[in-house]
Amino acid sequence: MMFIIKPAIIISLALPFALVAEHDWPQWRGPERDGVWRESGLCTELETDNEGWIKLKWSVDIAAGYSQPTVADDRVYVTDRLDDSEEIERVHCFDFETGKHLWSHQYSAEYTVGYKSGPRAAVLIDKSTKDKPRAYSLGGMGHLHCLDAKTGKVIWKRDLATEYQIEMPRWGIAASPLIEGDLLFLQIGGNPEACVIALDKHTGKERWRAIDDDASYVAPIMIDQANRRVLVVYTANELFGLNPDTGKAYWSFAMPGSKWPIGISTPILTTYQGNRYLFTTNAHVGSALLLLDENKPEISKVWHKNDVRSSDNLHSLIPTPYIKDGYIYGTHQKGELRCLELLTGKLMWESTEAVEPDRFATLHMVAQGDAGQPIWIFNEHGELIIAELSPEGYKQNSRGKLMHRTAAGMPSRIGGVTWAHPAFAYKHVLARNDEQLVCADLSAR
Repeated sequence: MMFIIKPAIIISLALPFALVAEHDWPQWRGPERDGVWRESGLCTELETDNEGWIKLKWSVDIAAGYSQPTVADDRVYVTDRLDDSEEIERVHCFDFETGKHLWSHQYSAEYTVGYKSGPRAAVLIDKSTKDKPRAYSLGGMGHLHCLDAKTGKVIWKRDLATEYQIEMPRWGIAASPLIEGDLLFLQIGGNPEACVIALDKHTGKERWRAIDDDASYVAPIMIDQANRRVLVVYTANELFGLNPDTGKAYWSFAMPGSKWPIGISTPILTTYQGNRYLFTTNAHVGSALLLLDENKPEISKVWHKNDVRSSDNLHSLIPTPYIKDGYIYGTHQKGELRCLELLTGKLMWESTEAVEPDRFATLHMVAQGDAGQPIWIFNEHGELIIAELSPEGYKQNSRGKLMHRTAAGMPSRIGGVTWAHPAFAYKHVLARNDEQLVCADLSAR
């Protein structure tokens, strides 16, 4: 089946400038997978027109999907899905400067899950192989592709749903892949005992499998603990710290789902008063703070609040909270932005200014630099916000409309949603909905 990508609509075009590799956004939540944008020279106020719209650099038409765009080597990668005469997933590559379509790869993918609006996982770009960067794409039904990032040529591929007898989660496969060294780590909910797998990134061959549990939608992260690397994976019912070389569990913490696996938010590593902690949150089972033992790979519970009826908990569905200086900032059940004291879980304040309250309304937060201020917030209405967060409250500095929300995946939401996490690279923001991928310049004028 042939298909056409519509040409990019050039709205304004900045002068060419040198693109620095460390300013890429090559994977889920950024270069270090921590939701921090480490560029300087950024604007402090959004430039908008009389109707509040942010000036775009370019916009290109795409189809439906929830995957975050990724950016590397002057190229932008994103996935989408067509549902016409047949169901097709696609991986696209566009030029960062102009939005020009460079290549696409497509394949059949019949969806048997809810919210059929396309792939969920971010394309992962690996540049460790000199002059031969690779793009790893994980589809909503478990189709895994390793592609030449420059040309889109297939290097290897696997049908994980078939090969691993996946009991497909109700919202499909969504956890963005992770690479370290020669290993590609994936949470897929396979059988037998293959909820998490490690593949050779060069060949796609299995290196190990681990955990007898269903999959969640939580992307894995890698941390340092007790002088070793630890792979942190939150499955349907438990948070694990695994040996990345073998898949053997160092530790685990049970957080079983009350209805069905619903975990989406990424675990967060934070340091406070000389100790290191892991924080995780789940819409059904609340939030937990775990203390990392730095002498041996073990954990201890600091607190776990799981009473959905309580008024001071944090039950986040999609967004990953932000933690700084002993305080947690996260999105609660109706989109209330809340501040909790780290060591106690005590509620300090809540605000409904950033997003219109609705069931599990979404706010994606990215900190500017390691100092953590300001915070860039992208809400489910397609608005970009520059704000400051502190124990004293929420302070909005600037706000603008970046893109329209679309209803392909959430017809019950009036006006639809923009649920995909944006990318921040080369002093620009890149965001997508079910119809467009847009790019806007956020550099200081």
